[in-house]
Order: sequence, then C-alpha cells, then structure tokens
Amino acid sequence: MKILQAVKKIPGGLMVVPLLLGAIVNTFFGNVLWSAFDGTFTTYLWKSGAMPILAVFIFCNATTINFKKAGVTIYKGVVITAVKVGIGIIIGLICGTLFGEKGFLGLSTLAIVGALANSNGGLYAALAGEYGDATDVGAVSILSINDGPFFTMVALGAAGVAKIPMSILIGCIVPVIVGCILGNLDEDIRKFCEPGATMLIPFFAFPLGAGLNIMNLLKAGGPGILLGVACTLITGLGGYLIYKLLRMEYPEVGGAIGTTAGNAAATPASVAAVDATLLAVAEAATAQITAAIIVTAILCPIFVSYLHKVEVRKRGR
Repeated sequence: MKILQAVKKIPGGLMVVPLLLGAIVNTFFGNVLWSAFDGTFTTYLWKSGAMPILAVFIFCNATTINFKKAGVTIYKGVVITAVKVGIGIIIGLICGTLFGEKGFLGLSTLAIVGALANSNGGLYAALAGEYGDATDVGAVSILSINDGPFFTMVALGAAGVAKIPMSILIGCIVPVIVGCILGNLDEDIRKFCEPGATMLIPFFAFPLGAGLNIMNLLKAGGPGILLGVACTLITGLGGYLIYKLLRMEYPEVGGAIGTTAGNAAATPASVAAVDATLLAVAEAATAQITAAIIVTAILCPIFVSYLHKVEVRKRGR
C-alpha cells in the first residue's frame, strides 16, 4: 500500500491527515482510550507529546539555518507576527466599536480577537517546512509569542498584563539558537538532523489533533465556522500580500499564519478571569474559537497549497 504517497498528494497532507485522525480518535474514543492508557507510551506519543516533538522539529530545522541567514529568520518572524496580531486586533476592535458587546453575526470582540490574533505555530512550521526554507520555519520562534491571551487582553484593555514574560520569549528562541549554532559548527550534525524537519511532522500533528473535539463545531454553529473561514482568508491573505510586497522568496508561506492556535480556546476564560464583565460572552467565545481552530487546521493548508501553485506558475517552474 502506498499510504505515504497518498497522504502527500493531499495539500498539507503530512500535517492535516494525522491531525484529523487525532481529532476523530479523540472525539469518539478519547474518554475510553486516554483513560485506559493514561501514563503510558500510548498517551505520550498520541495524546500529550505534541509540544516536545514540535520542539525537536524546530531544533532540527534550526540546524539547517546558515548563520548568514539568521537575520532573515528574525526579520520574517517579526513581520508575520505583526501582520497576524495587527489584523486580529484591528478587526476585533472595529467590530466591537460598531456593533457593541453582541458583536458581528453572533461573534463577540473577544471571539474575533482571540481567534484572529493567535496562530497555530505547529501548523505554520509544518507548512513552512513544506513550502518554504529553514528561515521560514525558524520564524516560528518569534511567531509563537502571539500564542495565548496576551494580545487579546491588550486589545480589550484588560488589566494585569503589562508585558510578555521574558522567560517565555527566551524559551521559544533557545532551541532555534542552539540548533543554529550546532548546525553551523558541524556539518555532520546538520546532515544528521535534517531529515527530522520532515519526518517529525505527523508525530506532532496527531497529538495536536487529539486535543480537538469535532463536536465543538456543532456547538459553535455557523458563527464559529465563519470565524475560522475569515481567519484563514483574511489573516492568511494578509500574510501572503505582505510577503509579496517585501519580495520574500516564498511568499506563499506568509499565508500559513491563517490559523488559530490550539490553546486559543482557553483565551476567553483567561480574559474573563481578569475582566469579569466578559464572563457573559466567554462561554460562546470558547466554542466559536474551538470551531475556528478545527476549520483553520483544515482550510489553511489547502489555501497555502493553492498559493504555492500560483507562485510556482509565476516562477515558471
């Protein structure tokens, strides 16, 4: 059976197929499966192992970065982070100002900013690895700072948050720095780690999917699905156009920010804990953001694959 070949024919298949399988398993068998094998290699690999494996993936990619291109990695990271967060905050605040607490089409400002300003670093890294180069993948170390409630709290004027903890920022960058140093010091280390830049993708994709529940799509209804579609089309297109404007080598990678982070589902509760006036909309916002997570995980790889085909035709190869 040519399973791998079939998966690779699907846009972003190495990421999307395992992610969907993880979501399906978690939705229909999760309660029994994870409790039965709690604390075993089964759950470590397919339920709770996403972040450690993703960290290894980022490290392996970093070993392929040439020191001469390190500045490019930081530059790309700052650009896509500014685009993602900026679009999310601006659209959220406009909707909140024009439509009030009820929001637009059933979507509150909390839900809009929480979904649009947070990106799925794992999915971005996978798509960057497939359609870009090592500098694109390394940019995830900067992009990761938008993963969480910080920018949502800033946008909504919630109290108690003044800056991103330095430990979080350093923790995101250290694997990239160490990998980059080792890869430049020893060519053999670079060659040894290089296969991990592709091989590890399905291994962190499945547990990422295992953190999702497909039934939340039904709870969120149309507004939640609309939020996911808007996230991919608006922020993804924004990233792509900015990359085109700045003449990046692989502008299609800019579209890979059109996702919603997996832990963004916890953002409404985090914000409501700081500002109790948002408790009334927090529950609905959680369901809608969860739907956006699932929708963008499916739609964004297809969108980036389309942009890639457009760029390949333009490059004439």
